[in-house]
Amino acid sequence: MTTATVMAWHFTKDGMLRDGRPVPAVGEWLKHEGDVVICESGLHASLRLRDALNYAPYGRVELHRVQCAEVIALQADKLVCRRRRIVATLPANETDHVLRLFARVCALLVVDKWDAPEIVTRYLWSGDESIRDAARDAARAAARDAAWDAARAAARAAARAAARAAAWDAARDATWAAARDAAWDAARDAARDAARDAARDATWAAARDAAWVAAWVAAWVAARDAARDATWAAARDATWAAARAAAWDAARDAAWAGCEQLVLKRMGLL
Repeated sequence: MTTATVMAWHFTKDGMLRDGRPVPAVGEWLKHEGDVVICESGLHASLRLRDALNYAPYGRVELHRVQCAEVIALQADKLVCRRRRIVATLPANETDHVLRLFARVCALLVVDKWDAPEIVTRYLWSGDESIRDAARDAARAAARDAAWDAARAAARAAARAAARAAAWDAARDATWAAARDAAWDAARDAARDAARDAARDATWAAARDAAWVAAWVAAWVAARDAARDATWAAARDATWAAARAAAWDAARDAAWAGCEQLVLKRMGLL
């Protein structure tokens, strides 16, 4: 248990707590009697707004900035405490407005990643509720068309990949067959030539061993080169994936930090 108080976020619905009690007045300490167990009993909240939103009740909700005391347990996305009080509240209509505004901002941050219809971008910039339904329908239609395009592209890519794989298999089989035939031809010729000076059986055994050794070496070299190329490709892809993930995490954190700042300003805490 920590003795220091922490500031956190908490959502309620229709002015009621989860246990049916009315939301206490701003500044009034609420205390839980009995055992405090995270996810089971006690007073919960989240240090980050985005985590609190995951636990918000369904429907129109109120957002509270809360102070938590006697924190018993703290997890990545939530905490549980024995005492909690509301510092400031954003009414349901303002909470809805801020969350919609934040959603539009997030959409605008990636609007350049797809061919968004004009009415969609107009709604995202303006928030004009009179065109929201039309913007939603246009976005769904564009997403549906994009999905079909992606499916067709994926099918073409799969067909190309299958063709390349088949071609590689055919080339590999042909290479092995040619190498085997060439090895056997070389061994046969060597055996005939050597048969004049040595026993035929010994010559065939030596030629066969030499052919297999040559084949094994060629196969190892090919496998080594393929593994090296695959390793480089995987490393390159992993590096790009890590960079993209880090960039996305930073952008997401910055967007949520901006949302928290907006909420705090509307609450009069900044």
